[in-house]
Amino acid sequence: MLFGFCGGMEIGNFMSIDTLAIYLGGGGGSIMGYFIFIVPTFILAMWAQSKVSSTYNKYARVPSRGRITGAEAAAAVMRSAGISDVKIIQVRGHLTDHYDPIGKKLALSEENYRGSSLAALGVAAHEAGHAVQHKIGYGALKARMALVPITNIASSVLPFVMIGSFFIIGGAFSLTLLKLGILCYVVLTLFQLITLPVEYDASARAKKELVTLGILGNDEMVGVEKTLNAAALTYVAAFVSSLSYLIYLLSMLGGSRD
Repeated sequence: MLFGFCGGMEIGNFMSIDTLAIYLGGGGGSIMGYFIFIVPTFILAMWAQSKVSSTYNKYARVPSRGRITGAEAAAAVMRSAGISDVKIIQVRGHLTDHYDPIGKKLALSEENYRGSSLAALGVAAHEAGHAVQHKIGYGALKARMALVPITNIASSVLPFVMIGSFFIIGGAFSLTLLKLGILCYVVLTLFQLITLPVEYDASARAKKELVTLGILGNDEMVGVEKTLNAAALTYVAAFVSSLSYLIYLLSMLGGSRD
């Protein structure tokens, strides 16, 4: 997935982990840690989201010379890799594009499915890059797929940890909640780390195939590269924020033992 997973889920986790850290930590030390670890990563994530939105919107207004649609570009990339069993579908929403390896479906938002802009072709080819990764058994993608179940569990547990932290401050159970929060963020951080090579590799495949297949000229690739590079920043921000939260909670755990 290029846009959906990182931005929305990660920003949502900012709010829960902020509250979790403050309530579980207690005292001035946790507030200091909040400003050292949490605030900068929140700003980074918001900047990355703003960057990808502005860059995408800019190049969504630049049509490709060939006028090929995103759906056609994705089909061409997959056909070049010998993929014929993946269905390309149109989905609702803005930048909801993703590849479903289980259902063998490549989902493109309406603006990228029907659009022929540089941004639309870049996003569509990127998702097709994931389909190629799946076909060849790309190691990092296989590892990320294996982590999805436990990552979903960790993401589901965090809100309950947060709710518990509202009512229990201090004591043994508070320490248990803190440890559970740390465990969840170990999983989430590992998932975000493995996501990085998956996304960068898919973008590299997309950029190469768009030129090799003659879908875009070299001069048009500037817009595609800027769009995909901006999107990559959201994944970097997601990893940095997850790692920062993990370090913050670990520091609180160490402080609770002093």
